[in-house]
Amino acid sequence: MAAQPSVLVLSGGISHERDISLKSGRKVADGLAAHGLTVTLRDPDAGLIAYLHEEKPDVVWPVLHGASGEDGALRGLLDMLGIAYVGSNADAARLAWNKPAAKALVERVGVATPDSITLTRDAFRELGAESVLATVSESLGVALVVKPAQGGSAQGVSWVESTDDLRKAMVHAFTYADSVVIEKRIVGTEVCVPIIDTGDGPRAIPPVEIEPLSGHYDFEARYTAGATRFYTPARLDAAVVATVTDHALLAFSALGLRHLARIDFMVDSEGTPWFLEASTMPGLTETSSTALALDAAGFDVGGVYAALVESAKASPS
Repeated sequence: MAAQPSVLVLSGGISHERDISLKSGRKVADGLAAHGLTVTLRDPDAGLIAYLHEEKPDVVWPVLHGASGEDGALRGLLDMLGIAYVGSNADAARLAWNKPAAKALVERVGVATPDSITLTRDAFRELGAESVLATVSESLGVALVVKPAQGGSAQGVSWVESTDDLRKAMVHAFTYADSVVIEKRIVGTEVCVPIIDTGDGPRAIPPVEIEPLSGHYDFEARYTAGATRFYTPARLDAAVVATVTDHALLAFSALGLRHLARIDFMVDSEGTPWFLEASTMPGLTETSSTALALDAAGFDVGGVYAALVESAKASPS
């Protein structure tokens, strides 16, 4: 009988989403340990590379949210060290992390994404903030969503109803990133589609419908127990579910993702799914949509995690 792979689960980091990462990492570590894998859980820090050289884990699972785990840098270093890891490779992670780039790529394969503009902090200042905002409002209207061009867990995101809201939203988003996406707001049903690939091709889990009680799926709504209702599967017509699922798989492929991802959509009243973003390392806490979807679909969640580790070990590049 082949020995079970040793796994280093990385969680924590220095991003705004550190606490969520710690909770997700613990869930992954517990699930893997329950399936007999040797698991070490640690924070990424200045001693990590020396640790990797010394301990030589078979597989690393970077359960890290925010730039420290999702912008591709850590994954690129793991590639250089020749260490297998769970999750999309460095190039794919960089593309998904950059929301404007991700939108452009999925649009090329026929997936709708809301009209938007991306503005850097310098352009916003140099071209005159008021003139820029007036132009944006004239083109996209004032029912908008403003978000950092990189980031996750809805941090720095604002829902806008007026030009004054837009002004405040820009200031808020620029505290999280140097580039900001201003996107036309799609009214409808927010859904996410978790996708897993344990080596036999990507498989979409039935979409999860998200109903935040506050009206907006912000950071608090995502990670406060009872603040959001999740419907698994989503309360959508079968034809709409099929379309959302197909488009999620198209986005997964267009971005070159692997192993595990979550694709987020807003479905309008006509049943059209609008791509919002992709997460290459979705949250896996007890209130995270991906974990809820796997459980609701009847998966042994720890078994899925173990299978992802085996897939990463088998195909490290």
